[in-house]
Amino acid sequence: MSVDTRVEKDSLGSHAIPASVYYGIQTVRAIENFPVSGLRAHPRFIDSYLFIKKAAAIANEKAGELAPASAKAIVRACDEILAGSLRDQFPVDVFQMGAGTAFNMNVNEVVANRANEILGAAKGAYSPVHPNDHVNMGQSTNDTFPTAMRLCGLLLLKENLHPSLQILEGALLKKGKEFDGILKSARTHLQDAVPIRLGQEFTAYGEALKKSRAFLLAAEKSLAELGMGGSAAGTGLNTARGYREAVIKELEKLTGLKLVPATDMREAMQSQRPVAEVSAALRNLSLEIIRIANDLRLLSSGPTTGLAEIALPATAPGSSIMPGKVNPSILEMVNMVAFQAVGCDTAIAMAVQAGQLELNVMMPVMVFNLNFAITILANACKILSEKCVTGITVNAERCRHYAETSMGLATALNAFIGYAKAAEVAKEAHASGKTIVQVIRERKILPEDEIRKIMDPAKMTEPGIPGK
Repeated sequence: MSVDTRVEKDSLGSHAIPASVYYGIQTVRAIENFPVSGLRAHPRFIDSYLFIKKAAAIANEKAGELAPASAKAIVRACDEILAGSLRDQFPVDVFQMGAGTAFNMNVNEVVANRANEILGAAKGAYSPVHPNDHVNMGQSTNDTFPTAMRLCGLLLLKENLHPSLQILEGALLKKGKEFDGILKSARTHLQDAVPIRLGQEFTAYGEALKKSRAFLLAAEKSLAELGMGGSAAGTGLNTARGYREAVIKELEKLTGLKLVPATDMREAMQSQRPVAEVSAALRNLSLEIIRIANDLRLLSSGPTTGLAEIALPATAPGSSIMPGKVNPSILEMVNMVAFQAVGCDTAIAMAVQAGQLELNVMMPVMVFNLNFAITILANACKILSEKCVTGITVNAERCRHYAETSMGLATALNAFIGYAKAAEVAKEAHASGKTIVQVIRERKILPEDEIRKIMDPAKMTEPGIPGK
């Protein structure tokens, strides 16, 4: 079945374009050249680019460079797409030509065609609004793509990851209070250690995430410094007087973000260090999430052959062959997500170091991995808090049994009989299957009243020397 087409031209020649689409010849070339992954730009990245095109049109009109009618049509086209129309018109693969030129032109073409349609002109004619001359006025892929990358990162962090992290922190800290009276044995090297309270463990998990989030907040400040207005090489060639300041001011209005012009536009174009900083913070966060998830899996192992100190909410049958088996499925998913985020950081690190002279052309792979890591971490943290942490219950009797039978209780004897004799007590208890307290009583090492004072596991969970 034949498809209606229109013919467009660029510097390489002519090409037939489906008549119904709003993108143009450069987008079609990208579709043909880069059928790599089937992955498309993150919706918030598309938004970020549209914010830039809208802000640039407003700034260029104020500078007297863009005709008011064209500026208004561009702004209206951007607003329509931001509101949800034409979202299927951005088909460029995330793995594309260096620097993101294909995607920038994809946006320019869609906005130009819709703007011309608003003005009563046909798609593909690019008059009175041209993708390069008007939608891309005073811009280059080299300053718009990194700006969109930074805006998108800030928006996704603000809207998605930080709220999810705060919910997860709160859930862990709440469990810390709920379990504060639950006595158990600590474990170091996966071996018996001194007593601890289950609430202390969970509070520490919450604090670890809080500190990771604080590090992320500090790292993302660098994303707010924009090289917008640098055009092709950070020199600002072909930008109107006052354009740079005006476009960043408009971007602040459109995004609600606090943004600042880069202190040096060349540096902002050459270096993508801010992306590496945020990615590193996401990696560090992921490492903490992996550690905490693994602890929860270990503490809930069983139910009859593991530690089984806590029980996780059952979310799905755990085996296709073993009836009644329930696995820590949410935590397994969270680990996979965090592993992926660490992998994203590796890809970003390789891309950030690959900059050459005035430009880093590896930005498309940076923005994909940054957006992907933020998105999946945000979703995973939300699911972890809602479907796992909030529903955790405790086996208090089992926890107390571990606390009272732990070889780590011998540590409290150090201040009274010395490390060497305390070690003998621990070895005898382990060999005989008796508790530390039973051995102390049988060997009459301490009077009964001192045993009660010194060997109280609850007192061992706070600073000080028990019995003194």
